[in-house]
Amino acid sequence: MIVVMGATGNVGRPLVEALAAAGEQVTAVSRSVSDAVVPKGVRHRQADLTVPESLRPVLDGADALFLHDGGGSAALLNPRDIVDVAKAGGVGRIVLLSSIGVATRPQSSSHGGMMRSIEDGVRQSGMDWTILRPGGFNSNAYAWAESVRAQRTVAAPFGDVGLPTVDPADIAEVAATALREDGHAGQFYELTGPALSTPRQRAEAIGDALGEPIRFVEQTRDEAHAHMVRFMPEPVVATTLDAIGEPNPAEQRISPDVERVLGREPRTFADWVQRHIAAFR
Repeated sequence: MIVVMGATGNVGRPLVEALAAAGEQVTAVSRSVSDAVVPKGVRHRQADLTVPESLRPVLDGADALFLHDGGGSAALLNPRDIVDVAKAGGVGRIVLLSSIGVATRPQSSSHGGMMRSIEDGVRQSGMDWTILRPGGFNSNAYAWAESVRAQRTVAAPFGDVGLPTVDPADIAEVAATALREDGHAGQFYELTGPALSTPRQRAEAIGDALGEPIRFVEQTRDEAHAHMVRFMPEPVVATTLDAIGEPNPAEQRISPDVERVLGREPRTFADWVQRHIAAFR
């Protein structure tokens, strides 16, 4: 049995679907339960990563675990407690969804720094582990959906700074491979898209998919900061703005790891938009 934490998220949902389609026995775990969000035949259970004891019933008898950061609650997690519960349940393989920031901004005290402590706990677990380090998600564009629907407008900072954002479905397929197949233990995979794209170009791709022009409004850093602190911790906002405004070479590097694991090129942002265009109509 494979347990997927964060099963209703942008990576967890396609991961559960991929595993179920491959005939695996899957337990989908999230903080709230809705039978409508998992494929037929998949067991859906409620648990909270920040309360490791809540994981015991869902991990009992599991062979493998997909773990993430608790929905942005990395500072509240005790990775050793989670690992101990997983091992007690019989888990021998763990795939962790981490962040490229662990490698590119190792001195950061925000999300990348917190994720390093979780990575360390997984690496010291004694289980077979694989760590996934994606860059920015294509699905971050959902933040633009309301303004696109209402005004056909996208507002974002650093309009012409390119990053190789990645399709969450590609992350999910890499995770499914590492959970199901041998040969991935002890590996770090940096997951990116196939090319650099800028916020302005991503807005244009949404317009192309809609068949209507999208107006791009470039925010100042201060304007973006004021908006982002409404839903993100301030230190994370500061680090994020640094990374998207002045990315270092490692953050702009196009990684070969998606193709190396899956045997195909990663999907483009335009591919992602075509599949999710209903959110922007």
